[in-house]
Amino acid sequence: MRENHIIAPYITAWSAEQQIPSRVVERPGHGVGYGDELVGDRDARGVLWQRPALRHGVGKPEFGRVHPLRQRRAMRKLLCQVCAGPADRNDDGVLWLLRDYRGDWPDWPDGMACTEPPVCVRCVVLSLRLCPALRRGAAAFRVRRFEVAGVRGTLYRKGVSGPVAVEGSNFAYDDPDTRWVVASALVRELRGCTVVPLTELAEQHDAAPRR
Repeated sequence: MRENHIIAPYITAWSAEQQIPSRVVERPGHGVGYGDELVGDRDARGVLWQRPALRHGVGKPEFGRVHPLRQRRAMRKLLCQVCAGPADRNDDGVLWLLRDYRGDWPDWPDGMACTEPPVCVRCVVLSLRLCPALRRGAAAFRVRRFEVAGVRGTLYRKGVSGPVAVEGSNFAYDDPDTRWVVASALVRELRGCTVVPLTELAEQHDAAPRR
């Protein structure tokens, strides 16, 4: 997306992309599934995913809602969450831009289970200018290790007439509970994080050739 014509970040869901009604059923011995389950409903690790409509750009962007499958694609391929191009990478690692919660624990965000895909330098500057949440405080990091750790989703338990949703949380892929989860986001664990001054990224952006 061109900087002067950006409408919404790539991972943002649009009003025409509502959840497709699907009946969650128990698969005895295997957790949950859909009553009319298709091969594409699960990821390579066998976890069931939400079924959103795929109508990118139709209707209005819903900035508080992330499209599960585009988030998963961006996180899996390390694409910029805003423009869907390759995330910025150098010898210090891949670039992430996050709300600034450095008071949460020492060395934050090292060890963080992150559902936000990385970014490119061009979109850092754009996001800082346009995103109200980031204007309240943002921090950029180069991340050296970013293993796919699991999913965020809704946990189901057995109910009288079928599985019942009980909570939303993050679940590691090796957690037996993932069999009972309908996933909405892919999670990477961030390790080896180095702070990048936002002014440095702005200077890098300004020095880059215009597209």
